[in-house]
Amino acid sequence: MDSWRTLRSRLALDHPVLRVEQVTRQRADGLSHDFVILRASDWVNVLPLTPQGQVVLIRQWRQGSGAPSLEIPGGIVDPGESPQEAGARELLEETGYVAGHLVHLGQVNPNPALFDNTCHTFLALEAQPLARQRLDDGERIEVLTRPVADLPGLVADGSINHSLVLSALCFFWLRGGWPPPVA
Repeated sequence: MDSWRTLRSRLALDHPVLRVEQVTRQRADGLSHDFVILRASDWVNVLPLTPQGQVVLIRQWRQGSGAPSLEIPGGIVDPGESPQEAGARELLEETGYVAGHLVHLGQVNPNPALFDNTCHTFLALEAQPLARQRLDDGERIEVLTRPVADLPGLVADGSINHSLVLSALCFFWLRGGWPPPVA
């Protein structure tokens, strides 16, 4: 596979959520091309399950799509924080739930064509509501629970359509989290 050498790099935007970098890279055969790289902190998604077999979901407005989104808790891994610590923090902040323990299910590159980060997925077992939400100023999050068995239907009918949530649910399914629908 071809590797590319960076000839030039220029920071186009430095924002707390991401940095936009414009780079010129050259392939081994001499071809040069300009690219945009979005540099972001790693992210985390948490699939919380209650002792009663319910999954904890959140519904929040998403500025990019301009619509509400049914999701699982998640967010940015802060500097100096492990993905597992970020998962526990995001679960608490967004839902008020605390997990008995977190199990790392897997990780994905959200969009390797543009982003340089990783999204880690955790299963939060024995999740229980023990605190109040601690939302950021720009957040308003509705917390709801559904039976785990409802997840395939929520995906199939488009209620859950966030790609990183779908990848988290895929990891959950691969671990035997629910049987695949029978055709």
